[in-house]
Amino acid sequence: MLYETYFPTSPSEVFVTQSPKTRSPRAAPTDKARPRQRTTTARFGSSKRESHDASDFYDRFGAPILSQDEHVEPCPIVDAFLCQDSRALPQIPDNSIALMVTSPPYFAGKEYEADLGENGVPASYLEYLTMLRNVFAESLRTLEPGGRMAVNVANLGRRPYRSLSADVIRIVQDDLGMLLRGEIVWVKAAGANGSCAWGSYGSAANPVLRDVTERVIVASKGRFDRAPNRKKRAVLGLPHEDTIDKDEFRALTLDTWHIAPESAKRVGHPAPFPVDLPRKLIELYTFKDDVILDPFGGSGTVALAARTTGRRFICVDTSPEYCELAAERLAALTV
Repeated sequence: MLYETYFPTSPSEVFVTQSPKTRSPRAAPTDKARPRQRTTTARFGSSKRESHDASDFYDRFGAPILSQDEHVEPCPIVDAFLCQDSRALPQIPDNSIALMVTSPPYFAGKEYEADLGENGVPASYLEYLTMLRNVFAESLRTLEPGGRMAVNVANLGRRPYRSLSADVIRIVQDDLGMLLRGEIVWVKAAGANGSCAWGSYGSAANPVLRDVTERVIVASKGRFDRAPNRKKRAVLGLPHEDTIDKDEFRALTLDTWHIAPESAKRVGHPAPFPVDLPRKLIELYTFKDDVILDPFGGSGTVALAARTTGRRFICVDTSPEYCELAAERLAALTV
């Protein structure tokens, strides 16, 4: 393992409801089929899915950045912990990473956010979103054609409630022009009882929803498929072997995953995510020997998931303590 120590740095018929005695009979079918009527989508959207012109609706949004590029660059560093700012990763070439999977700090009062505004830590939510955008932009640069980005986030607060997942979708889809693949709901199952107050217990006066889910936003760079295709990848000596079995593939292509949360005390990090979450993402979206990037490495959970699935990893964090903790956890791993 390479251990990098700390760098500074058709329209439907409409029926009118009538009483049973007065309801008009359905019109008898005719031999001549009616021509399909052209429809359009209003700018505010439409529930119809028939063949129609939806350009007025979609023109409101920025177009994704599409690419036919198939060039993959070898990554010169693998199985590495980099202690540095992930807004600049000059060691990692363009088009060299198969999957970026991460769980960024949530700007939610965790211990590592105590010094807001100091040491480069964002002092406001808007600064926090700017930081995320810069990290995601640098990660996007490193992704292969068709490479994927999977970002685990929890929604924030109650006064006011803020959908961090919606803001992350806006960044990756609108700001960075990525292709949104979907949103996975992580249900933290029986292991999570909700982290907020009941509000008015047993009353409609002010019931408060308790958080037992998080989100994973998944997007692709330039295209939905991995490029080049598997046959070409085999000829070129690039990773091309799947490791996921059919049963798990069927389970993981559902958009709700039930995974118990990880214990912060056991791991030694205020907000760890369970190894099973990145493991499932890695198995679903990458090939054996692909390189996985985590720009918010924390306690090294993604490194553990990569190692157990036969992938390579690069984990980045600004904290020397967490870099050490991640290396220790990996060293203690028995596959």
